[in-house]
Amino acid sequence: MPSLNQIRQTFLDYFAAEGHEVVSSSPLVPQNDPTLMFTNAGMVQFKNVFTGAETRPYKRATTSQKVVRAGGKHNDLDNVGYTARHHTFFEMLGNFSFGDYFKADAIEFAWKLITETYGLDKNRLMATVYVDDDEAFGLWKKIAGLPESKIARIAGSDNFWSMGDTGPCGPCTEIFYDHGDHIWGGPPGAPEEDGDRFVEIWNLVFMQFDQQEDGTRLNLPKPSIDTGMGLERVAAVLQGVHNNYDIDLFKALIGASVEATGVAAEGDALPSHRVIADHLRSTSFLIADGVTPSNLGRGYVLRRIMRRAMRHAYLLGAKEPLMHRLVPALVAEMGDHYGELKRAEATIVETLRQEEERFRTTLGRGMTLLDEATRDLKSGDVLDGRTAFKLYDTYGFPLDLTQDAVRGKGLSVDVPAYDAAMEEQKAMGKQNWAGSGEKAAAAEWFSIRDAVGASEFVGYDHLSAQGHVKVMVRDGASVEDAEAGDTVEIVFDKTPFYAESGGQAGDTGTVDFAHGKGRILDTQKQAGELYVHRVELTEGRVRVGDKAELQVDAGKRTTTRSNHSAAHLVHAALRNVLGPHVAQKGQLVDAERMRFDFSHGGPLSADEIARIEAEVNAVIRQNAEARTESMAPQAAIDAGAIALFGEKYGDEVRVLTLGQGLHGEERYSVELCGGTHVARTGDIALFKIVSEGGLGTGIRRIEALTGEAARQYLLDEANVAETLAAQFKVPVAQVEARVEALINDRKRLEKELSEAKRALAVGGGGGAAAGPEDINGVKVMARVLDGVGGKDLRPLAEDFKKQVGSGIVALVGKLDGKAAVTVAVTPDLTGRFNAAELARAAVIAMGGQGAGGKPDFAQGGAPDDTKAEAGLDAVRQALQA
Repeated sequence: MPSLNQIRQTFLDYFAAEGHEVVSSSPLVPQNDPTLMFTNAGMVQFKNVFTGAETRPYKRATTSQKVVRAGGKHNDLDNVGYTARHHTFFEMLGNFSFGDYFKADAIEFAWKLITETYGLDKNRLMATVYVDDDEAFGLWKKIAGLPESKIARIAGSDNFWSMGDTGPCGPCTEIFYDHGDHIWGGPPGAPEEDGDRFVEIWNLVFMQFDQQEDGTRLNLPKPSIDTGMGLERVAAVLQGVHNNYDIDLFKALIGASVEATGVAAEGDALPSHRVIADHLRSTSFLIADGVTPSNLGRGYVLRRIMRRAMRHAYLLGAKEPLMHRLVPALVAEMGDHYGELKRAEATIVETLRQEEERFRTTLGRGMTLLDEATRDLKSGDVLDGRTAFKLYDTYGFPLDLTQDAVRGKGLSVDVPAYDAAMEEQKAMGKQNWAGSGEKAAAAEWFSIRDAVGASEFVGYDHLSAQGHVKVMVRDGASVEDAEAGDTVEIVFDKTPFYAESGGQAGDTGTVDFAHGKGRILDTQKQAGELYVHRVELTEGRVRVGDKAELQVDAGKRTTTRSNHSAAHLVHAALRNVLGPHVAQKGQLVDAERMRFDFSHGGPLSADEIARIEAEVNAVIRQNAEARTESMAPQAAIDAGAIALFGEKYGDEVRVLTLGQGLHGEERYSVELCGGTHVARTGDIALFKIVSEGGLGTGIRRIEALTGEAARQYLLDEANVAETLAAQFKVPVAQVEARVEALINDRKRLEKELSEAKRALAVGGGGGAAAGPEDINGVKVMARVLDGVGGKDLRPLAEDFKKQVGSGIVALVGKLDGKAAVTVAVTPDLTGRFNAAELARAAVIAMGGQGAGGKPDFAQGGAPDDTKAEAGLDAVRQALQA
């Protein structure tokens, strides 16, 4: 019985032997399509090839593509774990032809692979074709020898494929496998087609059209092929099982879950183990591709998947966080083919651990909210749907969990109201999610690249160069000339200007033409290989074909590359000081400073920051030569280079080595990077961290300076210290102790003042009567206290409660023109009087919005302290009612 890994490799080897280029899976975050939240099909990375906007050096390709369907149009999340073939993550095996072969070859390749290489029984196979695709119908008869009874014509979208509302599309032919008459169901097109007997295993799409926004379909430049075969589905067939969760991969993952929880995968526990196994894959691969849990966009979907799995771990009785302990089992099964899993293992483990610890806290809060929401409901009542949605959206409770929880009390959930709240949230999500990790590659830039070729970048070794104007674009349209006052985008055949990439800002500088001059304001990269310069023409005019003398701003380039090299050193230092889970989450390096975002669970301590600074400066002092070499990405990674999560690299990459190891390793920093860098680490001169803070859950940011900017920053700090030393009349070394003494003195004085105010108030000061009033037989201590803020009212209220024994305390503090209200009710009277209602009455009478608290204690505030007595009168009136 072949393993899933063997089935995948057999597929790729088969098509490689048939002249297909084996292309690595693209990341789960689409890099060329802003319309998609996640990569949802094998053809996503080839979309521009199908439309003709991009060309590749091959016309045939084969892939095993990572796919996530858990958000947006393609969302299988709620079915996962309860059906045989739904997953949030799966692998899509595919072969592609870009205008090379078409229907006949695609069908023949598929039939031979399935029946000869995989050895499936021909009698168990059948095909479907689009209703009017007579050509495909005839080819199945001719090539496969299928009788007409086993070729079904299907109308509608089931056999006409499109990636979205616009883009490549065409008729399909699908291959189905018959699991046997012991399973209920009929063939596609039959009344019983929804049964599980016949399972689709492969979809061949005949790409013929490009769907336009106006509903028309244009013929693609060349008819092409896009196929997709779910690896998990075909593995189930080849391994002789009917349920995807019974294949070898899931057996291993479920086995790890069983071992970790001590709960057998049977009965009510079986779906939970399946959910955990499936969601372990999707969350781990998403993290490996650079997605971080958050409350927006992709991060929100990741968090939903995580919490669904973690809720099932909770249902299984797992006392401690579970998911992160299962990562090694996943890496053992899939890490050999997907090296990013191995490289990101520490980050995946730490991210899952932190998220599950947080969720276990919110899970308890969610159960408390549910208990409070149902406390006054009786059997037969209905729980508000918006409360159910809040449990889902805030605490990660799927609707079925809430329904199960209230069912025991004889309650139900208002599902229509829940659905309405869900639709509102989805609409908001569409507005908030950030789109693709990169801008969509504009078709015109691909056309330009194909017409003029790639730009030659000489900026690693030169800051000036002579080039020629190849293309000029103004307001999105190509132009032949421009004059002073115009701002245009220019592509030169050769340039020393670095185009913004990898977090490094694009170069600026000047350009001299034969009959004009200009300032280069920015440099961007388009279509992968075009260096596009945004030029403001300051003198004369320029035409396409003109010679140009290009000069990079040397000062800005020098500081930019120092900051960029420092960012690499920071990355290494963070991993050394904090741990291997640290992963780069973004950076910006320019002529001003270095900004570096990274994954970590909490704030850095002063000691950690000091150790990071010390390491970076130690490597700078080595003055070691910066070494770069070009090699294949995998070879570089195998040699120890760090690659960024979620990046898809070309056939060749630059590998940058900086410094000698400080902890026994030969090299300090080795990363894949196409940016510009210092010649020696000593060129950075000096490194200083100026800030560290959080960007969101699990993401931190460091900002730092290098060279002269760092020296000036330290000089400014020293000047501040010297100024304070002069004011305090102490040496600089004693300034910290002197400031600490002043702070302690202030705290002591504030404490003494607070105690004095408290004693004065309790003793009858503040302009109010010393004793309590009697209102309807209840003792009421009502006072206005000048110079007392809200934080001091609570202890005063407690003191007054002791004085009255049984009664009500109402205090209004006046400080800096504002008023604070505190109301306290002794325990014996909370059945008759509610502190929150009394405080609210006082605040509203004083022009405020309201108050909050519990029946025995409440607080609020108002903007105008001149109405303090009116607030107390409102309390008195409420007590007399």
